[in-house]
Amino acid sequence: MKQRILYGELAYFLGLFILAFGTALMEKADFGLSMVVAPAYLLHLKISQFLSFFSFGMAEYTLQAVLILVMILLLRKTKFSYFFSFVTAVIYGFMLDGAMAILAPVVLESFFLRLLFYISGILFGSFSIALLFNTYLSPEAYELFVKALSQHFGFDLYKCKTIYDCMSCLISIILSFAFFGLWHFEGIKWGTVITALLNGTLIGLMTKLQAKFWKFEDKFPWRKHFDM
Repeated sequence: MKQRILYGELAYFLGLFILAFGTALMEKADFGLSMVVAPAYLLHLKISQFLSFFSFGMAEYTLQAVLILVMILLLRKTKFSYFFSFVTAVIYGFMLDGAMAILAPVVLESFFLRLLFYISGILFGSFSIALLFNTYLSPEAYELFVKALSQHFGFDLYKCKTIYDCMSCLISIILSFAFFGLWHFEGIKWGTVITALLNGTLIGLMTKLQAKFWKFEDKFPWRKHFDM
């Protein structure tokens, strides 16, 4: 099959857009969010109780700023790409709030529709992250953290992603208990666990699928500024 050229810069914006809607779909399904965004969602739920303006999107880029600082401390270096990752987080945060607003009027009255939204959200998420891994522009801090650490320490990218997802799932459970009471699961349910186990594998499959259809190239000569 002949590959079509997909510019990395376009893949960047497509990836963020699809990821935002995937997250909003999973939130609407209420089977549990992706373990990657669950900590930010829990912060949003807790902080918005006394700061009503603190949206899901705001929680996302606030938490990602902290993660970027942790990554800098672990790698003991700073680069432009790390700071641009925060710009990505802000763009994604606004897209996420927009997607949440669009889906807000939707009422899911049947289990089948909720399941459809959940599965669509997982597939959107893995597809979008695979896109972001194929662009030189800094992805969200979650993906950048995995990508940078796997390159720095020589870890397999997709195995590293699975381990990170499982750790994020554990942190989400701890936050849920701390914020809302012991054995109270808010934002993390059986769907979160399934996503944690499958996401790394799905991203790998999506990467192979995209490689069959697209050849990723740079449109602009900016890659050298985003070296990890």
